[in-house]
Amino acid sequence: MATLSLVRRPASVLPAVSRGRCPLPAALGPVQQRKLHHAVIPKGKGGRSSSSGVAATVFGATGFLGRYVVNRLGRMGSQVIVPHRCDQYDLMYFRPMGDLGQIIFMEWDPRNKDSIKRALEHSNVVINLVGREWETRNYRFDDVFVSFPQQIAKAAREAGITKFIHMSHLNADIRSPSKYLRNKAVGETAVRDEFPEAIIMKPSEMFGREDRFFNYFANMRWFGSAVPLMAMGKKTVKQPVHVVDVAKAIVSAVRDPDANGKTYALVGPHRYLLHDLVKYIYGVSHRPFVPYPFPRPLYHLAAKFFALNPFEPWTTPDKVDRFHTTDMKYPGLPGLEDLGITASTVEQKAIEILRRHRRYRYLMAVLDETEPAKTVNY
Repeated sequence: MATLSLVRRPASVLPAVSRGRCPLPAALGPVQQRKLHHAVIPKGKGGRSSSSGVAATVFGATGFLGRYVVNRLGRMGSQVIVPHRCDQYDLMYFRPMGDLGQIIFMEWDPRNKDSIKRALEHSNVVINLVGREWETRNYRFDDVFVSFPQQIAKAAREAGITKFIHMSHLNADIRSPSKYLRNKAVGETAVRDEFPEAIIMKPSEMFGREDRFFNYFANMRWFGSAVPLMAMGKKTVKQPVHVVDVAKAIVSAVRDPDANGKTYALVGPHRYLLHDLVKYIYGVSHRPFVPYPFPRPLYHLAAKFFALNPFEPWTTPDKVDRFHTTDMKYPGLPGLEDLGITASTVEQKAIEILRRHRRYRYLMAVLDETEPAKTVNY
């Protein structure tokens, strides 16, 4: 049997190169720094355990749309930085969305420019989903929808990032009666001025499991069987879009090199009168639907009472105006189809949202028992 003997050599007989007296040969010279971090070099066959080459900072990831975007990015092997202002234990549901070390949490202050720069300094994609449906003393609509996106876009441009996605609204209009929509329109202009190649997403009202659209109307049953609607909801046309489709559109835009500088109108496949849409919501919920006309001044007065809630108000006068605004049409703008996405209909996804609003005896009722909502073409 061969034996291995270890010979201990004194320091005096070690090669001179190891003691620093001889120059290193060219083969052992200083290694050049890599321009790309290994985490953003594409590798693997796809999936959460591979690397897509995308390192994305998602501002507003803790919101309704944000969790779907982070999940879509994580499932294709992207590294996602999640800037947050909440307790770290409120973010634990993000961890399974990506492989080990791929979901990174970072505290940030939207009013601190250095904080914004730190959040995106190692990314090659920046997505702004920051939003809020009501104003507070510290964060007004012009802060959330204008100042903060402008600062993020400026920091992204200065960092040399080539892919910036900004979330707006389909009905963003400086002439809108809703302050929310007016500031969304100003925010679009501010982002374009700072980052001309930004991708603007304009979704209509989004519906999903945790939404504040379908659930908002379904929860009106708490105040009796009657549902207040301006003009019975027959003068408002809505074209809601599923939140998963919007998340898919964002991820598709990230991977599409030709998407830079474009504005996308993201809407569902059908348009409905608000009256018929709410009627369908109550039909799926197996709840009685008794609409009645509610004048705008009285609706605002009732909404002001709920807006006094110091936590999360159920409704506000601005939200009332936004939900009773007819969805615009943008035939000249690209949409979901241009990103390779087939939009889901309300009838396909409504049961996922509204089943919890049913009484126990109707929990397993078949969806076919509910008459589909009427669609309109205008």
